[in-house]
Amino acid sequence: MKIAILDDYFDTVRTLACFAKLAGHEVTIWNDHVQDVDTLAERLKDTEALVLIRERTHIRTPLLERLPKLRLISQRSVYPHIDIETCTRLGIIVSSSQHPGTPSYSTAEMTWALVLAAARQIPQQMASLQAGKWQMGIGSTLRGKTLGIYGYGRIGAVVAGYGKAFGMNVLVWAREAARAKAVADGYVAATTKESFFEACDVLSLHMRLLPATRGIVTADDLARMKPDSLLVNTSRAQLIAAGALEKALKAGRPGMAGVDVFEEEPVGRGSHPLLALPNVVATPHIGYVTRDEYQLQFTEIFDQILSYAAGTPDNVVNPDVLGRLPGGKPGSRS
Repeated sequence: MKIAILDDYFDTVRTLACFAKLAGHEVTIWNDHVQDVDTLAERLKDTEALVLIRERTHIRTPLLERLPKLRLISQRSVYPHIDIETCTRLGIIVSSSQHPGTPSYSTAEMTWALVLAAARQIPQQMASLQAGKWQMGIGSTLRGKTLGIYGYGRIGAVVAGYGKAFGMNVLVWAREAARAKAVADGYVAATTKESFFEACDVLSLHMRLLPATRGIVTADDLARMKPDSLLVNTSRAQLIAAGALEKALKAGRPGMAGVDVFEEEPVGRGSHPLLALPNVVATPHIGYVTRDEYQLQFTEIFDQILSYAAGTPDNVVNPDVLGRLPGGKPGSRS
């Protein structure tokens, strides 16, 4: 089978132990990032199985309709970047493991790295030292402060545990069932969203981006935060209302932000307004980018390809497509 892997920036995938699973298949790996439809259509014209690294490349209808040999898209986690209905119409299976019960420890660790970096002004202190100067300011201690977890799912629960280990008071705001789970785990649930934003010294977002959560953090929410508070986002930029965070930081509530995600990625030439603000610590969506996490993710992604090749596709997010294939099994598209 002809397999293409997109956006492997540092040519890492072929060095993973799990890459051996694709032995016997013809694999092409692209290390650059391209979104141009004509270029992608030419590169992928003979591809039968397409491997995606998260949401780095959008796979939309104009491209899908120009890939007559494509039979499978294999990836991991959510898939807002793929036109699923078009895949179903064209007979393309989308397999995407939702890794139930397995949090992304790498993202949780990245969240905590941003908390520490922002609280202690590490990037700014480094820049001062490298410029031939000494200390440039005074940081903040985390112990005894309130850590807010907005969205108590797999990653949020891990970050809450880190906060507890640092001696912080953990406060949770989430859906009712998730708040109940947080209380059962020994944490405090906020009584209202308003009081939650007012109380937090550090507030970390841990929600999936869905229609119901898009823009769920409003300008009014941010305005309730303390002037010395920190907002951290390693989930999705679109959870915050468009433009609200930049304005809030300029207005002084919250006082700082740590962000690993942006509305459009990759961000080119430092063009995002957040990157110009001195009270922001920003990283280029590296929460999941560790060798250990890649090994975990690509093991599942390659297993999905092997299942498809064996005639038993799994983790299919568009099961209606199976009825469109000859005999309900993988095969050539008509």
